Amino acid sequence: MDLPVMPPVKPMLAKLAAKIPAGMQYEAKWDGFRAIVFRDGEETEIGSRTGKSLKRYFPELVTALLANLPERCVVDGEIVVARDGRLDFDALGQRIHPAASRVRLLAEETPASFVAFDVLALGDDSLMETPLRERREILERALRPARAPVFVAPATRDAALARQWFDEFEGAGLDGIVAKGLDVPYRPDERLMVKVKHERTADCVLAGLRPHKSGEGVGSLLLGLYDTEGTLQHVGVCASFTMNRRRELMAELDPLRMSDPSGHPWARWQSEEAHTQSRLPGAPSRWSGTKDLSWVPLRPERVCEVAYDHMEGDRFRHTTQFRRWRTDREPRECTYAQLEEPVRYDLSRMLTESPESPQSR
Repeated sequence: MDLPVMPPVKPMLAKLAAKIPAGMQYEAKWDGFRAIVFRDGEETEIGSRTGKSLKRYFPELVTALLANLPERCVVDGEIVVARDGRLDFDALGQRIHPAASRVRLLAEETPASFVAFDVLALGDDSLMETPLRERREILERALRPARAPVFVAPATRDAALARQWFDEFEGAGLDGIVAKGLDVPYRPDERLMVKVKHERTADCVLAGLRPHKSGEGVGSLLLGLYDTEGTLQHVGVCASFTMNRRRELMAELDPLRMSDPSGHPWARWQSEEAHTQSRLPGAPSRWSGTKDLSWVPLRPERVCEVAYDHMEGDRFRHTTQFRRWRTDREPRECTYAQLEEPVRYDLSRMLTESPESPQSR
């Protein structure tokens, strides 16, 4: 492989903002694996956000990229898996598997797509210093012949349309809007873009904690919600505390520690079979590797309000943010029924309709 931009390349990143800024290019925020694709003739590489190769996990995409990308190019985008008209991150995560036979099976059962939203090189030319407005035009021309499962991400310069997308596209499993400066060159690993994500709140049962890796204070709080059968399901964690607050929380929650954890709703978390029946903390994960997933069980008597962006199935997709204790709520009141369900939006409609060209506005 001999391209003007060679792997590994870390992608350009975004910083979080509360509202959609004016005067930029707007795209949906995809919920998948960020990937930079390198193609030189019959050679391809798929680099992850960390620079590691994803190529072995998506053999069907290698074939599709060779069929749809220009002969020599470097393209930034997102690998996604869609099911029933919306993104499915759980299905995507299952593709990171050590067994090649399992990867091949999943490639047939839940094939991935690649959504391109930037181009770093084309032919013999590096586009790293080229402003985004020109890179977008080049990307659209270069990928105009592309067909599923390779797509060009819709983009617009209309802030009002971006706000509409922010509301509508969540129903297809996307989690916000990314705004990009029109005159910005491509800067790997720099937060020069802006992301605006959905935020909602939920009242959850505090049922456990993990100590901080430093050995001082709380690392994260383990959260639960009751399902329709009355079972407390582990739905995620709350983190991002200052060190002082971590120490305060450890002392504050010490009275809730259970001397005999056998009576805890998640007492069977160490049993692999139990994880197939309920959502419990500490489930084996290919992402966590050798990370210590042990936790301290607490009597499920406290309720806390947390902020979250969206759900992935029956759990919070990302780490939640602590808002306040809810002393006015009873743990049994913390059910899935309180969660807002976004109006569904068909992902195939979004991907197959012609993306709005920024230069046409």
